[in-house]
Amino acid sequence: MTLAEILKDSYYKLTQFNLVEIDNLEKRIIKHADSKGGLVPYINCLVRNKEVKLTPEETIRQLYLQILMDHYGYHPSRMELEYPVSFGIEKKRADIVIFDKDNKRAPYILIELKKPKLKEGKEQLRGYCNATGAPIGVWSNGDSISFYHRKDPNYFEDLPAIPRATEKLSDILSERWTIDDLIGKDKLVTERKSLKDLILEMENEVLAGAGVDAFEELFKLIFTKLFDEMESGRDKKRFLEFRNYGDTETELKEKIQNIFNRAKKKWSGVFSDDAKIELTTSHLSVCISSLQDVKLFNSNLDVVDDAFEYLIGKSSKGEKGQYFTPRYVIDMCVKMLNPKENETMIDTAAGSCGFPVHTIFHVWEQIMKEEGLNKSHLFTLEQKPPRCTDYVNDKVFAIDFDEKTVRVARTLNLIAGDGQTNILHLNTLDWERWEEKLDDDDWKDTYYGGWKELKKLRQDKNSNRDFGFDLLMANPPFAGDIKESRIISKYELGKNAAGKYQTAVGRDILFIERNLDFLKPGGRMAIVLPQGRFNNSSDKQIREFIAERCRILGVVGLHGNVFKPHTGTKTSVLLVQKWDDRLCPKVDDYPIFFATMQEPSKDNSGEKIYIRKRDLPNFYKVKPTVPEPVQGELELKEPKLQWLDSSVNLDEYVLDTHGHLIVKHDLFNHDGLTKDGIAEAFSEFAKKERLSFF
Repeated sequence: MTLAEILKDSYYKLTQFNLVEIDNLEKRIIKHADSKGGLVPYINCLVRNKEVKLTPEETIRQLYLQILMDHYGYHPSRMELEYPVSFGIEKKRADIVIFDKDNKRAPYILIELKKPKLKEGKEQLRGYCNATGAPIGVWSNGDSISFYHRKDPNYFEDLPAIPRATEKLSDILSERWTIDDLIGKDKLVTERKSLKDLILEMENEVLAGAGVDAFEELFKLIFTKLFDEMESGRDKKRFLEFRNYGDTETELKEKIQNIFNRAKKKWSGVFSDDAKIELTTSHLSVCISSLQDVKLFNSNLDVVDDAFEYLIGKSSKGEKGQYFTPRYVIDMCVKMLNPKENETMIDTAAGSCGFPVHTIFHVWEQIMKEEGLNKSHLFTLEQKPPRCTDYVNDKVFAIDFDEKTVRVARTLNLIAGDGQTNILHLNTLDWERWEEKLDDDDWKDTYYGGWKELKKLRQDKNSNRDFGFDLLMANPPFAGDIKESRIISKYELGKNAAGKYQTAVGRDILFIERNLDFLKPGGRMAIVLPQGRFNNSSDKQIREFIAERCRILGVVGLHGNVFKPHTGTKTSVLLVQKWDDRLCPKVDDYPIFFATMQEPSKDNSGEKIYIRKRDLPNFYKVKPTVPEPVQGELELKEPKLQWLDSSVNLDEYVLDTHGHLIVKHDLFNHDGLTKDGIAEAFSEFAKKERLSFF
């Protein structure tokens, strides 16, 4: 009997444990017959010295007992299971308690496994620690794990791990970390959490009652930590400063404020010169402990994006019908449009700047390959060849009308390029009023450099309508109508089928026309649109408008869960290339690439689905079958799939080369780990059609 069979249909998982730990426990299983003649798994408990039934919860407890003994060195004599904890007249039982080595009855570490969800588990753990005075608490469900230091009854601070039997808590708190330590102990990898999970914890712990703007304060901390990681990424021997090394709360706040000041100076135009961290010293201490063990820099920026999507989603984005595009959809579009180093690119509804940043990464990889450089573990962090920086400064642009979002986008783009950033706070659709921004000194201080670069790409030096970009990628807002007649009257698509201007037009409809104005002849575009624009008979005029001006390259239907939990609107990606005598000669009849995403990538509640080893084809082999006689005839049964390696834990998540989880989708091949997807199929189509950009 396997542990996977025991945990089946429960909330508990085995992903926190390695195959040796699982195998050791499976070898100790004892089977007893039950009253119905079935076999029930038992085990001889290492602490209680008696046989106990292996329920899902008990399975996780026994696995964790092995770790406490083998890895941390705790002797069974220092442990007790089902330890009674008094709450007035009520008594509850803690799953595992480790006693202080000098005071054999004083609880030192409490471990909670009963509640399989973190929020409930942490609440129970808090109660147990406060009732017993234990300074350290651990929660796990076998899938993710959390370590906490109980500073006082109100605040639990995260720990990177618990002390070994030979260590003190102060040893854990004062250990100096370099960037390599952060890579090796990254909490997102070791504890199977996302930055969004940690932010939710911080909200529950301190931010909800802190009397501050949660978005602003967390933005400051992420901004500061990104700067600290970048400094250490370029000096591997430098110790990270965004950590509590046993500082007093006042010392810690002073240290973090100093790093923030240096970050503001390095990356100007995101925060005002006089911006300060507003969190109290005790609130800040909790937040630092939550964030300090997380590596924000990655092969891409999806770790940070997750957090900003959540934070901005709580304020302005959702109301305007604009949502952050998942990184895997962005990557598919970039792979399909295949940007080059000599081409200019813009996103006209930039959000967190996903399309520009991933375009940058795509081109950087081409440049580094040409220069014989490998993409390292710290791809987004290390100094790049001058060609890479020049590309960011000269060729990549972004516009968004939401001020908070622009600041996030500037941060991510500054980190990517580490220099001048061409991200502008403008209303893309209302181009006639752009020049008015030049009367605003604050706007000019921040955006004038990018504005000067953008003006160079105008087709007419006196007009902001037409530009000469090679590529445009965007996910424009598709909720709400534009009702200002002054704006509608500037667009062909502002008219109805009878040629009269309408009183209200869908925002995404005007974006289609506006985006085409940004492209030069032969320029290409990927745009996310509501599925109805492709199907509704009332939108025939829009489709004809596009077809008259462009070759329709392809349409990719995205799964209905892609933009959940924000919206369940079904969307598709439209890819087009403007007609041009040289790059895209006009023809009446041509093939179009169509594809539909089959893997949902998220569940119905909007949580991402990650690849486990059982999802990968290389963990299977075909078991040969022989024909069996059925009613006098031979029938060849379907071949049976069999596990390739019985020692593989098939519930284990598959990690990329940076130790991060991989979303389960079929849009493209992820670093050779998954099958070819829609992007690879389009690449073959593009080569066959001899499209200019492949």
